[in-house]
Amino acid sequence: MSKQLTRRGVLKSGAVVGAGLTMPTIFTSSAAAYTNEPKGGTVTLGFNVPQSGPYADEGADELRAYKLAVEHLNGGGDAGMMKTFSSKALKGNGILGKKVKYVTGDTQTKSDAARASAKSMIEKDGAVMITGGSSSGVAIAVQGLCQEAGVIFMAGLTHSNDTTGKDKKANGFRHFFNGHMSAAALAPVLEKKYGKDRKAYHLTADYTWGWTQQASIAAATEAKGWKTVKNVLTPLATTDFSSYVAPVLNSGADILVLNHYGGNMINSLTSAVQFGLRDKEVNGKNFEIVVPLYSRLMARGAGKNVKGIFGSTNWHWSLSDAGSKAFVKSFGEKYGFPPSQAAHTCYVQTLLYADACERSGTFNPCGVGEALEGFKFDGLGNGPTEYRKEDHQCFKDVLVVKGKENPTSQFDVLEVVEVTPRAQVEYKPDHPMFKGGSLGKCNPGA
Repeated sequence: MSKQLTRRGVLKSGAVVGAGLTMPTIFTSSAAAYTNEPKGGTVTLGFNVPQSGPYADEGADELRAYKLAVEHLNGGGDAGMMKTFSSKALKGNGILGKKVKYVTGDTQTKSDAARASAKSMIEKDGAVMITGGSSSGVAIAVQGLCQEAGVIFMAGLTHSNDTTGKDKKANGFRHFFNGHMSAAALAPVLEKKYGKDRKAYHLTADYTWGWTQQASIAAATEAKGWKTVKNVLTPLATTDFSSYVAPVLNSGADILVLNHYGGNMINSLTSAVQFGLRDKEVNGKNFEIVVPLYSRLMARGAGKNVKGIFGSTNWHWSLSDAGSKAFVKSFGEKYGFPPSQAAHTCYVQTLLYADACERSGTFNPCGVGEALEGFKFDGLGNGPTEYRKEDHQCFKDVLVVKGKENPTSQFDVLEVVEVTPRAQVEYKPDHPMFKGGSLGKCNPGA
């Protein structure tokens, strides 16, 4: 569908049914319908988050943020980051004048369950956009479904290179950063702190995120002179990591890299500390642990074990820019504690989708997609940001953090040690770690 076509207004016409979906909107210049064109005075969004499973804590915070975003879009509350967002298209009267409603699903941190819940929200509830997830395996599966169904997918927390690499889709967009960007930000800090001559042992979650995160951090640290001694894959359902940590003691490694997230990271780090790794000296060096991808929720769950451990994060509630302060205030007043990076990402994705609808004048996914491609914005908590047209990946500054030595509360567990500029983490669309996929064409669902 051409840009000229998707930017035009719409005329209501008779329903066109395809793949079990009612699609009643027809464009003025062509008999081209799109999935779930909103009827009446409301529009429905689908929030698909892990309400059970190892990433359930992240999912709960995502859902809080989604509900807050809906409140702000409908004119309630203090408007949050709508006040600081560089785009001024949002008016607090819903989206394109329609009140925003939402339905929710439980991904269970399982791809099949996530697809099933997203499919139900699209086909039964009439969701015009799906968003959410705290697992890249889930995100990739649901992104593929949304491409097939003809709706926009605004990815939640997904860090695998593949989401906007070999598995990218025209209907999918990611605000969160990725494994390659984490590694590009973290490796120079690790070199400065721990030196060049280090031997690293990796424990890696056995799915798309873990694979690409490990490959990224290994490549970046090896370029700094480190040697990767071994990489061991661990099932996502693992809760007891003692059998994986024990072999590290006799491996000759002097650094353990935990390519784990959520409850997995809490459990593996706890096991490593219980084995006394942080108290050992190997190769004449203090043994160290690195967690490439951090969240405040993980750090809080791991407690004192995170002190001094380096990692990266997409956003942190302690940032002092106007957008971050506005969001922290809104979220804190509503829920009584600061938001996580998962909450921030999901809130922002909801606003970005709504803004793209307003700017394009349509809910047609192809018009919305065109409004997002190449979109440059500010005021949403990460500084100047761009949704790159070639792969639908957002590029912005990346935070390097470490566990705080003297936290003042259960929420004050991470400190930002460096804000890595976008130029340092940006890469070309044909970078080897992102090859193999094609966006294809937008699918409006007709």
